[in-house]
Amino acid sequence: MGMRADSDRCHAAWKGSWLGGVDAVLVRMELARIIISEINDQQIVFLREVEGDKNRSFPILIGIFEATSIDRRVQGHVPQRPLTHDLLKNVIEELGGQVRDIVITNLVDHTYYAVIRIEKDGEIIEIDSRPSDAIALATHYDPHLPIYVDEDVLDEAIT
Repeated sequence: MGMRADSDRCHAAWKGSWLGGVDAVLVRMELARIIISEINDQQIVFLREVEGDKNRSFPILIGIFEATSIDRRVQGHVPQRPLTHDLLKNVIEELGGQVRDIVITNLVDHTYYAVIRIEKDGEIIEIDSRPSDAIALATHYDPHLPIYVDEDVLDEAIT
């Protein structure tokens, strides 16, 4: 299993473990917007296609903790002590891994699934994650880590 195209490209072919070795087309996305509501329990992040003539976008409902973590990093606020996503980043790096990107892999019953792809000793390790945590982790890197969405998931999300 491995990337068959450069991770900086907007579209990549990938044989991910969630696919059982079947090729997938990944679409490069970016964090377009965060909506934090003080009166609602559901916060929203919008992902938008980086390139392409379709310029597709879609929302993902997330919790307040992840939304504030993402918002803090987007605003450039760095806490004095590590919070949860800082801790995750530090643990991965101290164990010799390097986060490459995140991939939103599936949509089942209105719930998105994602993996955090970590490179360690020349091997790619996929860690199951909620998209909100994966996106929050991605924002803790400068520049932000690439965010990909499986083309099939993107098509289903915007229909």
